[in-house]
Amino acid sequence: MQQKNNVTEFVLLGLTQDPLSQKIVFLIFLIFYMGTVVGNMLIIVTIKCSRTLGSPMYFFLFYLSFADSCFSTSTAPRLIVDALSAKKVISYNECMTQVFALHLFGCMEIFVLILMAADRYVAICKPLHYPRIMRRQVCHILIVLAWIGSFIHSIAQIILALRLPFCGPNLIDHYCCDLQPLLKLACMDTYMINLLLVTNSGAICSSSFVILMISYVVILHSLRNHSAEGRKKALSTCTSHIMVVVLSFGPCIFIYTRPPTTFPMDKMVAVFYTIGTPFLNPLIYTLRNAEVKNAMKKLWHVKTASENKA
Repeated sequence: MQQKNNVTEFVLLGLTQDPLSQKIVFLIFLIFYMGTVVGNMLIIVTIKCSRTLGSPMYFFLFYLSFADSCFSTSTAPRLIVDALSAKKVISYNECMTQVFALHLFGCMEIFVLILMAADRYVAICKPLHYPRIMRRQVCHILIVLAWIGSFIHSIAQIILALRLPFCGPNLIDHYCCDLQPLLKLACMDTYMINLLLVTNSGAICSSSFVILMISYVVILHSLRNHSAEGRKKALSTCTSHIMVVVLSFGPCIFIYTRPPTTFPMDKMVAVFYTIGTPFLNPLIYTLRNAEVKNAMKKLWHVKTASENKA
């Protein structure tokens, strides 16, 4: 434990050391982060205020948008601020907090995507039982379980991080704190901890991805028995979900299911996973979902009418 006191802060090297490139990073990711927050908040407000979006699918989409906003907020603001900072210092406690938040909201994303797939499976494959199975009380219980599961996963990750002794260099070759870059700085044999990391985060990513893809294959196969209009609507919804699943799980599997080796593309993959995916999710769900777009238009018209009367 005494070894840990030798390092009280870390220095994040960020995405680049070039001053001009840092300004470009600041501008690009400021736009991405603002787009992420605005897009996801727009979905949250629309679902909360619209009476037409009361189905379980939109209930889960509400929490996915919330998790996306928080997940991006756990990394993006520091990346943006550090892009203009001469010294990118993060304290030990702040670093551990970032590890916890990153895994809490990242895991919540994964669990919500699983719940959304389960909802589509019941809606398409068991339509007569759908109102009974996916009633609001059940949805609330599932979300609570998802939060509990995410919390347990994050606690496991933070316990692994707190066990790492740091007694030498404090330069993190990354733009955020996560277990993979921290393992490189630990002055101990990290083989077992990396094995636990792969077992925990890697297993969650890989097994969830396999379960989701199998469920969507089953759903798409069952569409043969539906009408042409029903197939079109279900296919549009499932395509959006599959796009989000691939975008979310691809980088996650790449980062957390391999030995402790470093690749030149690691930072870019992490950026796409932590900032790019939360930015794209609201675009995918709004551009490909007529119900969400119509609900947003109605809310906009109501707001405009109220302002005109005032």
